[in-house]
Amino acid sequence: MERQTPQTETAGQYYSLPSLPFAMNALEPNMSAETFEYHYGKHHKGYVDKLNVLIKGTEFESLPLEEVIKRSSGPLFNNAAQAWNHTFFWKCLTPNSKKPQSGALLEAIEKSFGSLDDFKTEFSKQAVDLFGSGWVWLVKDQRDQLMIKSLGNAGNPLVDGMLPLLVCDVWEHAYYIDYRNVRKDYVQKFWNVVNWNFVQECFGEKLH
Repeated sequence: MERQTPQTETAGQYYSLPSLPFAMNALEPNMSAETFEYHYGKHHKGYVDKLNVLIKGTEFESLPLEEVIKRSSGPLFNNAAQAWNHTFFWKCLTPNSKKPQSGALLEAIEKSFGSLDDFKTEFSKQAVDLFGSGWVWLVKDQRDQLMIKSLGNAGNPLVDGMLPLLVCDVWEHAYYIDYRNVRKDYVQKFWNVVNWNFVQECFGEKLH
């Protein structure tokens, strides 16, 4: 299967901001257009712009973004990972969310967590409890086992050889406009817009 996890578009050696896969107001009232104006238009763009400055003239400038993430450290890693993480996060969202009713993904979730609701409860708990800023991921490891990974700051599971399936951004800029400091309310609304079709596509991929 062709790899479905997104990479930031490239123009020659440099990275460009990919388009959102939906209109900025498409996820209202769960996530507002104003949030996307800042989250996508300012924060995500800022990471891409900074990445282009940092990568110029380095050994990484001709590499795919995923390879930059796996091999770099410090500010270069932070901006590369944040650019990738945000692109992946947008793919995890849709205004037409439909929960999986059957299939291999649901079976794997039930095997690992008991039920879809049990998975959502545990994922939500880790998202709410993660101290500071970061990302909470559903990942598949080398043994095809599912697990939840809570990673601070720009953390990305590709570094540990894991395949990302779903992510929730729990940096404050993801929710402060809509929910102020109440991360719990944001995480609860996140489930209303999860793109389970994308998660299913990622689940069918092989680690490489």
